[in-house]
Amino acid sequence: MATNGKKRRKKVIIFSLLGVLLIALALIVFLGSKREPIIQVQVEKAQKRSITQVVTATGKIQPEVQVKISPEVSGEIVQLPVKEGNRVRRGDLLMKIKPDVYVAQRDQWSAGLLRAQADLTRAELEFKRVESLYAKGLVSESEFVQSRAGYQASKASFAQAQASLNQAEENLRKTTVFSPMDGTVSQLNSELGERVLGTAQFQGTDVMTIADLSRMEAQVNVSETDVVLVSIGDTARVAVDALPEKKVNAVVYEIANTATTRGLGTQEEVTNFTVKMRIVGTNLNLRPGMSMTADIETETKDSILAVPIQSVTTRAPKMATPPAGGEGEQGPQQSGTASVRQRSEHKPAEVVFVVENGVAKTVTVKRGISNDAYVEITDGLKEGAEVVSGSYRAINRELEDGAKVRVEEQKKQPGRQEKEGA
Repeated sequence: MATNGKKRRKKVIIFSLLGVLLIALALIVFLGSKREPIIQVQVEKAQKRSITQVVTATGKIQPEVQVKISPEVSGEIVQLPVKEGNRVRRGDLLMKIKPDVYVAQRDQWSAGLLRAQADLTRAELEFKRVESLYAKGLVSESEFVQSRAGYQASKASFAQAQASLNQAEENLRKTTVFSPMDGTVSQLNSELGERVLGTAQFQGTDVMTIADLSRMEAQVNVSETDVVLVSIGDTARVAVDALPEKKVNAVVYEIANTATTRGLGTQEEVTNFTVKMRIVGTNLNLRPGMSMTADIETETKDSILAVPIQSVTTRAPKMATPPAGGEGEQGPQQSGTASVRQRSEHKPAEVVFVVENGVAKTVTVKRGISNDAYVEITDGLKEGAEVVSGSYRAINRELEDGAKVRVEEQKKQPGRQEKEGA
């Protein structure tokens, strides 16, 4: 009996120890699950820098001045003394259209003018004779009126013949086309012997283009959100794809007032404005149509408070707990202006996270200009504050006000020093 009692006591002790152990393990797991996680972040101090705001856009190199040459009369090209790439001066012959038809028209109207002049002379003499007789009362009034009408009709016919002859001579003159400016034949679309079309009212065949290649410009398409930042006189750095190791200086001199839209009415709709920049101080052999990218410097500020651009994110303010009783006494009255004010108060705000004593604090800020590395902070932050600069996941998803953080060493990003002064 004594032996059995000892065995029972031993079992009780063992099971009691196991129970205590299980309870301790459960407490450890429970308390561990309640422990607030620590988020690893990188920080950078908010400090004063110089920032140049840049708008980047792509486009083409084009001559600042170019003229498309189209004939005003139709016919066969019988002379074409220029080739693509030739230099021409104002007044040089560019092409000659076969003039035979226009010579015949001129001769025809020249003969018609002689006939009209003879008819006018006869009508004038006849009218003077009848007028003299009418004054003496020797002819009737109807004969006088008829003679005067014939004389006026002859004058009109003569004027019409003269105008037709002038038009025929003008068409004959237009068969010879001269250069309207000094420049280079940048494009030649027609060949000797080819027939071309031309009218005085509409543009005819585009035979060639004369361009002043000594004055080149960069034409870029700037989005509607960025064009408001660009002003006449802004400087730009132009990188031409064909010359990757060199950059060209340019100055904005024209901004389109009307937008150009692609993909209208589709999901790919894009609205841009054409910005023209005059290229200055270059001896590069730039050619029309070369692809390029321009960095337009729209504004520069010195000694302004700035933080890494990725540090600024958005957070929606936490909703206040509604009072007990639902609408209660003031519920119905809050359905109008008060509800609109409440919605505006809960719009997402731009914030940064400042680390103090291992805790992240949410600070609402106002931002100014920015470049590709830093953004100006105009309100809400003091110089020297340690602002969270990474990681992207921590800034945009994990961090909340009061979160515990551990600062880890930030790896230096290549080119950061260059960007700081940009």
